[in-house]
Amino acid sequence: MKKIPLDNWVFTQVGGGKGTKKDEYLPATGPTTVHVELLRAKRIPDPFVGLHEHDVQWIGESDWIFKQIFILSEDNAKFSNIDLVFDGLDTFAAITLNGAQILETANQFVGHRLNVKSTLKTGENELVLNFGSAFKKGRDIEKQHGKLNLWNGDSSRLHVRKAQYNYGWDWGPILMTVGPWKPVYLELYKNRISDLDIRNDVSKDLNVKMTVEMSFAKNTPGQASLALKAPDGTIVASDRNIRPNKGQTRATFSFSQGELQLWYPVGYGTQPIYSVEADLFDEDGTLLDSKTQTIGFRRTLIVQEKLLDQPGLSFFFEVNNVPIFAGGSNWIPSDSFVLIRMDRRMTPDRYRDWLKLLVDGNQNMIRVWGGGIYEADSFYDICDELGILVWQDFMFGCGQYPAYDSFLALVKDEAEYNVKRLRHHPSLSIFAGNNEDYQVAESMHLELDYSDETSDFRKTNFPARYIYERVLPEIVGRLSDIHYHRSSPYSGQGKASTDRTLGDLHQWNVWHGSQEPWTNWDILAGRFVSEFGMEGYPNIRTVDYWLGGETKERFPQSRINNSHNKADGFERRLELYLVENFKHSFEMESYVYATQIMQAECLASAYRLWRRNWAGRGKEYTAGALVWQLNDCWPTTSWSIADYFLRPKPAYFSIARELRLYTVGITRKEVTTFADERSAADFTIDTLFEVWGTNSTLAAKNVTLEVLYHDLHDPTFKDGWTKAVNLSPNSSTEIFKGSVNALPPRTTKSQVPKIIVVSARLLDENGTVLARYSNWPEPYKFIDFPKDAGFSAEISADGESVKLSSKRPMKGIVLDVEGEDVKWSDQAIDLIPGDDQVIHAVGLKGRGVQVRYVGDGAA
Repeated sequence: MKKIPLDNWVFTQVGGGKGTKKDEYLPATGPTTVHVELLRAKRIPDPFVGLHEHDVQWIGESDWIFKQIFILSEDNAKFSNIDLVFDGLDTFAAITLNGAQILETANQFVGHRLNVKSTLKTGENELVLNFGSAFKKGRDIEKQHGKLNLWNGDSSRLHVRKAQYNYGWDWGPILMTVGPWKPVYLELYKNRISDLDIRNDVSKDLNVKMTVEMSFAKNTPGQASLALKAPDGTIVASDRNIRPNKGQTRATFSFSQGELQLWYPVGYGTQPIYSVEADLFDEDGTLLDSKTQTIGFRRTLIVQEKLLDQPGLSFFFEVNNVPIFAGGSNWIPSDSFVLIRMDRRMTPDRYRDWLKLLVDGNQNMIRVWGGGIYEADSFYDICDELGILVWQDFMFGCGQYPAYDSFLALVKDEAEYNVKRLRHHPSLSIFAGNNEDYQVAESMHLELDYSDETSDFRKTNFPARYIYERVLPEIVGRLSDIHYHRSSPYSGQGKASTDRTLGDLHQWNVWHGSQEPWTNWDILAGRFVSEFGMEGYPNIRTVDYWLGGETKERFPQSRINNSHNKADGFERRLELYLVENFKHSFEMESYVYATQIMQAECLASAYRLWRRNWAGRGKEYTAGALVWQLNDCWPTTSWSIADYFLRPKPAYFSIARELRLYTVGITRKEVTTFADERSAADFTIDTLFEVWGTNSTLAAKNVTLEVLYHDLHDPTFKDGWTKAVNLSPNSSTEIFKGSVNALPPRTTKSQVPKIIVVSARLLDENGTVLARYSNWPEPYKFIDFPKDAGFSAEISADGESVKLSSKRPMKGIVLDVEGEDVKWSDQAIDLIPGDDQVIHAVGLKGRGVQVRYVGDGAA
């Protein structure tokens, strides 16, 4: 086996134009796309800066040619088989080799392999890739088959198997990529391992049965061998003399409980990665091919059972018999130009940085959203290594997709190709058929009878049901052991996708929909909330990047700032939630802070309240919360909790606190009691508090709960209590419910209550703080914050941490510095007198710290 990369291209715009002159070819290094190469050649402005997105739309509406001359030596020409391999072409391409057309492509999501030995010649060979405009091709196909309904982007995208976000989304630009976006190479061989299918069946008793099936390109005499290696490289099991039968082999290995280390998600155990090494020999014992595939042994189930005292069914992930609360994020492509190579935009190191950020934020699940791409192998490898559970959508998003024969053929190839590619990853926990397509059908009143489980559906106006309920489950079931879920969201049981008692839920009635206040997250809960979110501006440095030095545009309502927020009605919705909750300024830095702290408060509240709903076996009322979204594909204002440059927003930190091993939560609600039901004038307003703790470990934990009451305007006021508490394992524990003396009942609404901040801490036996939370009266806009809170920020001797203290409670502290950014260990901090907090600050280098907080005039 020999592999020859084909990376050295030249490219041109067909007929000439803004990109190249007629017959002018520019150099390009693959994998690549046209935008990236034109940027490198300085032929176009950066579409991520200013309004330049609009200046490069012609690229996606043009045709392009990539070509190269490569040499085939006499020795290489002697191989009996020579394959030309394309790992991915974006999207419509006609390929010629030495003048002969050998392939036409129409799907970005699949690879292609062709035996080209008879077409090659010793010496020079010319490979030409003729790319047509996906936008124009899609419009032509749409004219032939009809226009369909959708949310986001141009309707022609529904007919094109290309990353749907390229057409524009409510967080991303319209940038229609084109080119050889994945590696191109020759493989030379006598015979090769064409498929390695490894299944591991872990029983309820945690015994393991591993089955390995190998397929070979040629049915020729020879033998194969298999070896299972432990993480330390030692051989656990092997079979050295496997005889192929009709180009295939099958081997089975069994292990009792404890013989193998099991793979667990982060926080629940370790992530041992085993490897299966497969070798193919000819009949003389000469090694022809080797293939190594990493695996992990785990039993992953989606549990849907009756609950003890609520309607519907649970929906939770169970790994090796351990129920898992899934706290995580949704993932979109992290660049508009995704190129996977060490020197390109999305390198394995950049994937690692993103996924490490997720884990460092105490998250354990990521959902690969259905409008992007099936991610690079390195993405899933890193998830395996770090213990991140992967929810994988198929690439259909927000549309009324077709199901005519030629489209179905593309879909089947795509599904088989990617299920085979991804199935061995222990992190992969679920395949979902699409993103929100059933919701589109519901909203547009398409033919959708959930009780119909037998029809073909292709003749209805929701033909894609055939894909989601016939094609995809058959392929997933035949080629993998991964759980298949028809859609996200999807309820089942004949219920609409908005049902909160079944399946997973996209809860967009905060921001979208009915635009509920975020204090209603508790009554908006579902069994598994796989999408919810709130917008917030990114780091001010990111804003300044996209402004590109245009200082006159440096205000929230400027044309450039508007262009870098793609959400419909974002001005009204941002201001709705800001004005409901905060007094705020429109000065640029202050406005950025106000939106950030709003996002941080909103999202932390959701995780806090929904984690409370994870209350033990039979009480898995909410089993997961995946925020929309972790990341951005360009510099923008969106729902992300970290921006394009990997700069976490304050919300990232507020979520991380709610996903620690131990947390404490408080709610306060005012209850009005009327003395006489016939009179509205005689009443009492009581303030009721509830306190709970959570414990995600598998062992009960004895802690001390410390509750203190603070009068914001009277620092001499002292009140509070402590209580010994046993936190139940892997669940929440209710601790207190009632009124408190610090807030006596009121008998008139004109009577302004004291501003009492209630703080709670969980302490271990050594007095170490395991968790803290402070509950404030809301909305914050009604609070008259003291002008001087007695705040202090003491920088450590090594200049890499800051000790924060105050004499009065402080809300939403965000730290910053002049110049180069700092990696902070925490942000959006509430500070309580007597509870100093040390914040680590990598890169601070002793510089002075700037501080913003709620009530300082910014929010």
